[in-house]
Amino acid sequence: MIWAGSLDRRITLQRATETTNDFGEKVPAWGLLATVWAGFKPVSDGEKWRAGMVEAREFARFTIRYSSTVADLSAKDRLLFDGDPWSITGVKELGRRQWLEITAERVAA
Repeated sequence: MIWAGSLDRRITLQRATETTNDFGEKVPAWGLLATVWAGFKPVSDGEKWRAGMVEAREFARFTIRYSSTVADLSAKDRLLFDGDPWSITGVKELGRRQWLEITAERVAA
């Protein structure tokens, strides 16, 4: 069961956009979608050896209130939590337009 008091973390949801640089070239950028309260639950973490480096991965689930602003949230978007970008790997609606559960991954090199 989810209750409002469990939404005790602040996250920023961002959407991929394009902007134009000083040379008139289109470059990718992240635009603000919403800043919301969220519940945070770590799922797992681990290390992976790749090309002689250790790569740490952290997985978590974030629960937020459903709204029309975030209704189309997808893996094309990302979130910021504690200053770090997290890749969204899945979004699931919980209840009938009550909550969204976001599964995300953070990679730290």
